[in-house]
Amino acid sequence: MNTNSQQENHFDVLIVGGGMVGSAIACRLGQVGMKVAVFDRFMPKAFADDQTPDLRVSALSPSSIELLKTVKAWPNIEAMRYAPYQRMAVWEKLQNPITGDVLPSSLNRTEFDAQELNEPMLGVIVENRVTQLALHQRIAELDNVQLIVPAEVSTIDIDEHVRIELADGQVFTGELLVGADGANSMVKQWAGIATEEKPYDQHAMVITVKYQGRQEDITWQGFTSTGPEAFLPLPDIQGEHYGSLVWYNLPENIKSLSSLNDEPFKNKLQRSFPEDLPEVSEVLERGSFPLVRRHAERYFQNRLVLAGDAAHTINPLAGQGVNLGFQDVNTLTDSIIEARDKGEAFWSDTVLSQYERTRRPQNAMMMRIMDLFYHTFSNDIVPVKLARNLGLGVAGRFSFGQKLVMKYAMGLVHVWPEKLPEIPAIADLLPATPPGLDKVKETMATIPTPFDLWQQFKNRSEH
Repeated sequence: MNTNSQQENHFDVLIVGGGMVGSAIACRLGQVGMKVAVFDRFMPKAFADDQTPDLRVSALSPSSIELLKTVKAWPNIEAMRYAPYQRMAVWEKLQNPITGDVLPSSLNRTEFDAQELNEPMLGVIVENRVTQLALHQRIAELDNVQLIVPAEVSTIDIDEHVRIELADGQVFTGELLVGADGANSMVKQWAGIATEEKPYDQHAMVITVKYQGRQEDITWQGFTSTGPEAFLPLPDIQGEHYGSLVWYNLPENIKSLSSLNDEPFKNKLQRSFPEDLPEVSEVLERGSFPLVRRHAERYFQNRLVLAGDAAHTINPLAGQGVNLGFQDVNTLTDSIIEARDKGEAFWSDTVLSQYERTRRPQNAMMMRIMDLFYHTFSNDIVPVKLARNLGLGVAGRFSFGQKLVMKYAMGLVHVWPEKLPEIPAIADLLPATPPGLDKVKETMATIPTPFDLWQQFKNRSEH
């Protein structure tokens, strides 16, 4: 597929990382005639209709689906499988203080429905490898994009051009290097770009199950003081129903759960999860990982730029990880294509800084919002417990705010409306801080108000 010709091995853009984000960048740039090479160590396993779902899945927002349609990879996903969901629910799991029984979720439940926005769905759940394979199939249709797999990058040099040498001796050169090689990015490490890391006091266990009853069209999260318990519907396979469960909990509890055999684990799962969980007939696969927030101190330097998990990882509470990565794809490729079309150096600091100025603050804001959820719900402090449940109950009955949050989460809007009053900072609405509430209020103080967000957007637009 490749030759040793120096001319044929020179590209406009070299991308290390052929996952969802790196492959989407390659497709977008390849469609406009740019010459792109993508390197990855592993190829995802082949797809078969009768295979049970993979453990790693993502909730794709409508804006992410639109990107996949733009790069013409969405039909490939449709030809494989995905599960749309029309509704999304959030509540805190409460117990009767006398009997200990779990109280109905209707008491403090906030539920979003696609029909309220005249949308066909809120999003889709797709196995990561299905999305990756769909993008790889699209790459195979683009003559000016090469996917080199397996490929182990041994050296990177950047001077007048980017130069990559693989472990097998092949050499590739280009004008711009994109690091889309995940949270432990070797491109980021090679560049010496520091990362702010914040581990959480929770681990997450992901579980693929087969369940009884009807096919669900809802995704939900029931919050507890040790972390939420979440359900994501997966596509039916040969008439059987499948779901992906996420169990957030303290590290020692996740370790204990991991040691259980399938049958006692299934019983524990069914007893612990909210009553909304359908009857689980079989636990197919499970795995756990620690939760860590990471944010690169900068997204670019000389002829090098980071995207997706290489630049940022977020608490997966709202399932926004890959959607933030796809927003990176949109902004970065827009900047590159616009500069190329104007005859400018698309690899210049001027172009790459435009991408960073847009995406870094937006990613940081989403991280702070997830921190707010984490610190607000991961405790049993009575005033906070009362406030959050009042908030959930009110949000479920507040049509305007509900629709605005839905549109923002779906990627249908990226800024808040202009005509908003000057709302005080969220932290200023709290009473004097009781012991144990410091982290909650500290995090709240970093959350911009809707008015702040609009002012920031106006300032960016004016300059």
